[in-house]
Amino acid sequence: MTPDTTPTVTRRSVLKTTAAAGAAAATGAAFSGAAVAQDADLQSWFEGVSNYDGVVDETGQSEVTVEVGVEANDGPYGFGPAAIRVDPGTTVTWEWVEGSHNVAAEDGSFESELTAESGFTFTQTFDEEGVTRYACTPHKTMGMKGAVVVGDVDVGASSSSGSSESSGSSSQQVDFDGWFEGVSNFDGVVDETGQSEVTVEVGTDANGGPYGFSPAAIRVDPGTTVTFEWVNGTHNVVAEDGSYESELTNESGFTFTHTYDSEGVSKYYCNPHRTMGMKGAVVVGSGGGASSSGGGGGGLSTSDVGVLAFAGALVGGLLSPFALRATKSSSSSPSNRANR
Repeated sequence: MTPDTTPTVTRRSVLKTTAAAGAAAATGAAFSGAAVAQDADLQSWFEGVSNYDGVVDETGQSEVTVEVGVEANDGPYGFGPAAIRVDPGTTVTWEWVEGSHNVAAEDGSFESELTAESGFTFTQTFDEEGVTRYACTPHKTMGMKGAVVVGDVDVGASSSSGSSESSGSSSQQVDFDGWFEGVSNFDGVVDETGQSEVTVEVGTDANGGPYGFSPAAIRVDPGTTVTFEWVNGTHNVVAEDGSYESELTNESGFTFTHTYDSEGVSKYYCNPHRTMGMKGAVVVGSGGGASSSGGGGGGLSTSDVGVLAFAGALVGGLLSPFALRATKSSSSSPSNRANR
C-alpha cells in the first residue's frame, strides 16, 4: 500500500493564518482611521466654505501671496487660495482686494488690523511644521476661512487640482516631451490656479549653481500674470516659441512680467544657461488636455499596498479551512482508495 503523503493542516496552523489576517486588518484599520481623522479635522474647518477645493501646493517658494476678499461665500468673503501648503520658513503675504476684512489666526498667534484698503498687505512667516487655521473675524460665520499647512504634515486633503499633488503637484499630467530632462530642480507642476498673480524666482540654486527657475513648472489660470524675479546671477527669460523675452541682467530684485491668456504650455529658458538645465514652463489651464504632475498615476500608494496585503492575508485565512476540507475529501475519495 502506498503511504498517505497528503500534507496535514493542523488547527494551530489555521489559527496562525487567521491571526495574521486579523493583525493585518487591525493595522490597516489603524492607519486608515488616523488618516480619516486628520482629513475630517481640516474638512470640518472648511465646512460650508464655497471656495475650498483642497490644499494648493506652494512648496518651493520663499514667498507666497493669498488674496483677501476674493469672490466666494456669496460675496467678497474669501481667501484665495483658501488652503495652501508651504515649506518651513516661507513668508505668506495677505493682500486685500475688496471689502473690509482682517486675518486672525485661530490659535491667536497673529492678527492683522481690520481694513478696507485695497492693496493693503499683512505678512507672516511660518517657521514650524503644522497647520495654522485663520479667519476674517467679521465674516467667519459666512465661511471666510483659510489654512496654511507647513511642511509634510499629513492633512489627508488632496491638491486643489494637487503633491502628489495630488498633494502637491497638479493631478493632471503634461507631456513636456523631454523638456525637463536633466533639470535638477524639476519635481512636477506646482498648482498656482486661483491666483491672479504668481512669482517665479530667477537664479535659484539648482543645476550646479544659481541656474534654476523656482518653481520650475507651474499651472495657472488663463489671464494670470507671472512675475519673474531675479535673485542671483546673470540671466534672462526667453520663451521657446519666441513670444516673449526679457533683457539679460544680473540686477537682484529685477522683475519681468508676462500675462498668459491662452490655454497651453509655454516653455522658457535662460539663454546663457539653457544647456546647464535652466529651463521652466507655465501650464495655462488644462494645458491643451495633456497631463501635469511630477508623479505618475500608475503606481501603488502606501495605502494601496496595505490594502492588498490585508486582502491577501484575509483571503488566505478564510480559504485555509476550505483547502483542508477539500484535501481530506480528495484523499478519501473512491478513486484514491482504489489506487492505493
